Amino acid sequence: MTKKQAILSKLKDNYLFAVIRGNSSDEATNISEAVYKGGIKNIEVTFTTPQADDSIKSLAKKYEGTDMVIGAGTVMDGTTARIAIIAGAEFIVSPNFVPEIAKVCNTYAIPYLPGCATVTEITAAMETGVEVVKVFPGGILGPSFIKNVHGPIPQVEMMPSGGVSLDNMHEWVKNGAWAVGIGSALTKELKTAGFESVTETAEQFVNKYKELA
Repeated sequence: MTKKQAILSKLKDNYLFAVIRGNSSDEATNISEAVYKGGIKNIEVTFTTPQADDSIKSLAKKYEGTDMVIGAGTVMDGTTARIAIIAGAEFIVSPNFVPEIAKVCNTYAIPYLPGCATVTEITAAMETGVEVVKVFPGGILGPSFIKNVHGPIPQVEMMPSGGVSLDNMHEWVKNGAWAVGIGSALTKELKTAGFESVTETAEQFVNKYKELA
């Protein structure tokens, strides 16, 4: 099994992705640790977070050898992708498809999950070696998008990001989602209830997935 395939296998086994947006690198690290404590093991630290690479580096060092898989999100160009990978990111996610990022990720044998909203974007990404695309914005496209695309293109794997909730996760799973990305739902009570609320919400998503799996 190649390095890239091994990472993809771990990501799929973990299934739930936590999309982390912090006001600082320290906050992103704390949110990530709270989410991991709740049982979500795929951690996507977004580059909307100031000094996101510092958070990635800190998590990669502290959780080396564990079942946490650390990646970078909202990566918009090849330079940022390389910075994230050097910091320790094991997967790269972007809101759109950027061929330059695909080249960088292929060079380092790292999975690239680009955001796609049309069949044309999906097939363009697949031509560069992308195996899993991010269905984005998931809240607009809806769970049926995956089932409809799998009709003509059954070999592409898709992960929704945006619009995934405890109430609709079963719809995404039923329609064939390879994994699901969970964002703001994890931190909706952070300001009022602290990091313990993040852990509790993560546990709710983990328990919900166990019911569905």
